[in-house]
Amino acid sequence: MKQNPPTMNADEKELDYSLGEHLPSPGTLTEVAPGVFWLRMFLPFALDHINLWLLRDRYDGRDGWAIVDCCLDQPSAREQWQQIFDHSLEGLPVLRVFVTHLHPDHLGLAHWLCDYWKVPLWISATDYHTAHSLIHPSHPQYREQGLNFLKVHGITDPKVWSAATQRNFQFSHMVPALPPHYVRFYDGLTLTIGRNHWRCISGFGHAPEHIALYCDSMNVLISGDMVLPRISTNISVYHSEPLANPLQLFLDSLKKFGNLPADCLCLPSHGKPFTGLHARIQQLNKHHAERLQELREACAGHAMSACEAMGVLFKRELDGHQSIFALGESLAHLHLLWWAGELQRVTGEVIRFKSIEAVPVH
Repeated sequence: MKQNPPTMNADEKELDYSLGEHLPSPGTLTEVAPGVFWLRMFLPFALDHINLWLLRDRYDGRDGWAIVDCCLDQPSAREQWQQIFDHSLEGLPVLRVFVTHLHPDHLGLAHWLCDYWKVPLWISATDYHTAHSLIHPSHPQYREQGLNFLKVHGITDPKVWSAATQRNFQFSHMVPALPPHYVRFYDGLTLTIGRNHWRCISGFGHAPEHIALYCDSMNVLISGDMVLPRISTNISVYHSEPLANPLQLFLDSLKKFGNLPADCLCLPSHGKPFTGLHARIQQLNKHHAERLQELREACAGHAMSACEAMGVLFKRELDGHQSIFALGESLAHLHLLWWAGELQRVTGEVIRFKSIEAVPVH
């Protein structure tokens, strides 16, 4: 059954979707720029799809293709990739696999794709080694630490605890293996992919070291998860880095993308290709500024846990899986204000945050 496209929100109306409502059918490609092709795969989450990209490539004297991002390791994704391999590559091989960052919908099938084509994985060093540690936790208390993180930030809802312990949502289930070696992406690295040069742009806050790719000659940005058209990128604090300030890192990273041309074609990992990069960055800055102001007001004279802050920032009902992300995002906003000296962090059985009383001037 064909679904009607979601209604545009006010922010989306400021963007231009050059392909309209078009979405690639499963197992097919849509050319969005010369030699740049879009494919779309299903995800079993509320965010129900990921955009992947195929680029015409020439590497080590051979013509072929480069893949950008991989999807989860799930049977439907392997089947769609096989359909692409059998019918859409013009008889040419895949020469390289690029991954923007470590999240399972991007990295999950990298081990299978790299082994299938006997090619290297390209990813940032930070994300490769972080992914390795998540697949192979260094000590048996790792899961217990994650659950304690929920507890110390006020989570008592059984559905959230259940989601946190479900195998299907564990990193090692969605990313069961990594290629045994990799080639390092880093900020400023220029890659020749086919006839074009693509510059790596690092981004922080969403992942340890996210890498987007920008082609000046075509004015095309593969933005990954750093700039999305319809939703705001998830920015979370995790139990492995419990005092992090990821939202500040993300907002600082957005400034790099603001230096690109306003009319560049953005190819996001979720949503549709669009133009209007500068407008979207302004929207994201405004969105987070409004959420931060809501927390300033909520914490005035009242010590608030991250769980309580979820009720301030998220007005809709959340399932258990969504609540885990919402907790991380709420904590990211609280931490920005704490690191900025606007909130005091009060430790105890449950960690809370409250406004720092102004010192009266005599």
